[in-house]
Amino acid sequence: MSRGAVARLFVAVDPPPQACDQLAAWTRGASAGLGLRAGEGGRPPLRLLAPESLHLTLCFLGSRPVAEIEAIAGALGTCARPVGELRVGAPVWLPPRRPRALAVEVHDDDGELTGLQADVSRAIATVSGWEPERRRFRAHVTLARIGARSVLRSSRGESSLPATPPLRFTPAALILYRSWLSRAGASYEPLVSCDLEPTAD
Repeated sequence: MSRGAVARLFVAVDPPPQACDQLAAWTRGASAGLGLRAGEGGRPPLRLLAPESLHLTLCFLGSRPVAEIEAIAGALGTCARPVGELRVGAPVWLPPRRPRALAVEVHDDDGELTGLQADVSRAIATVSGWEPERRRFRAHVTLARIGARSVLRSSRGESSLPATPPLRFTPAALILYRSWLSRAGASYEPLVSCDLEPTAD
């Protein structure tokens, strides 16, 4: 019996284009000294993500029935509220034990982003069959992915990477994305965007 159409979904906030450009430039410069061996067939060991693909995921929903999209979009509208300024932190390999991606930490000093993430998780769980992850939310932006059969040679971890640019940004919108997978990598289609108005002085 067919389960019906499904869509691979996630909710995110995006750094502004200028910050994405700077992060992508940092990744290009850092990638030369990462100590990665090419995969089978000489495939590049590290796939750098395009600036327009960079985002900060709040909730990864996985494959959900397309019929749930409208309800999820409505739930986001009830959660949208301003968050304070975020700052880019140190580079990290994720997951730590068997890294598959290079990312940068994002610090939420006022805790407003963490609170928004919790509210979004609860709201989506209420209107759909999705169950929130139990692990603690760790804000980050993924910059590159390690090839399926590539190997990280360096044992120095993050210490082998240069310092990230001292970037700060305030998210402008809460976005529901649909992810399309292909051999060339994922592409992301924004389905719904809810403005996060700047905090008044």
